[in-house]
Amino acid sequence: MSQPPGTAVSLAEAAPTSDVSSNTDDGPRVVPLRHPGRWIATAVVLVLLAQFVHGLATNSFYQWDRFAYWFTRPTILDGLLITLEVTAYSAVLGLLGGILLALARLSKSPVLRLASWTYVWALRSIPLIVVLLFLYNFSALYKTLSLGVPFGPAFLTFDESRLATDMVVAVVGLSLNEAAYAAEVVRAGILSVDQGQHDAAAALGLPRRRQFTRIVLPQALRSVVPNYVNQLIGLIKATSLVFYVSLLDLFGAAQTMGSTYPGDIVPLLLVVTVWYLLLTSAVSVVQYYVERHYARGASRTLPPTPLQRLRAGLADVRARARGEAAV
Repeated sequence: MSQPPGTAVSLAEAAPTSDVSSNTDDGPRVVPLRHPGRWIATAVVLVLLAQFVHGLATNSFYQWDRFAYWFTRPTILDGLLITLEVTAYSAVLGLLGGILLALARLSKSPVLRLASWTYVWALRSIPLIVVLLFLYNFSALYKTLSLGVPFGPAFLTFDESRLATDMVVAVVGLSLNEAAYAAEVVRAGILSVDQGQHDAAAALGLPRRRQFTRIVLPQALRSVVPNYVNQLIGLIKATSLVFYVSLLDLFGAAQTMGSTYPGDIVPLLLVVTVWYLLLTSAVSVVQYYVERHYARGASRTLPPTPLQRLRAGLADVRARARGEAAV
């Protein structure tokens, strides 16, 4: 039927009947974007992972029965305890030293700034093993230590060899090294606080100490704490060097047992590896929750924890299962 001139024709009338029915019944079809490269990379990674696990499980060279024997032996556990003690003492002393060095670096005194910069520069440049060996042989340079007036009488004198035990040498060496890195972490955290916060605190007439403890430090901790927790992972691994100053930590205990039982060197190395993996994994878990805690002031909604993600995934699977059962 012809339409008068000027009469509008609707799309439904102009379109063929078959096309209209297909569009109204099925609707437009959405084709998902293909990612062949992603699937190929996933397949390659899974194959390599399967080969690695198969090699660990079937290679008799690893001697998993001896690994199980050594994993909880008292000698290994005693070394593990020493590793934890050295790490704890060094972490606390290193952080305290880092705070003092950072404050000195930010001080208006040129002497304090120069002394702090020189310390950080020197300790970050010298390898840790050199620092430990130097402290271990410190008694050869200074047999006695004294406190008193420079170039004058000494008020207190004590034997350095009796004071510097193996534990003290290890803790002091690691603390000195850790303080240099912690100083930069603390300094960066303080500098990350906006200058307007300092100006606002000064405008309120607060004392400088109260400005730092109440306004600057809480905001700086958002950057300092997560970064320093990450620094602890490196400290845990660095404790393996205290074996060279005659302290039998986890690595030192394994080395000693490997010398006595040369056929068990590989299982002992695997024991040390697994224990270090467990320790660093525990620190990583703490780091995740610390970062999440201090992210509260920066983001409105906190990211879900792994447990919350697992619960959400299980709830989604259950909802899908119920939907399929209803159909």
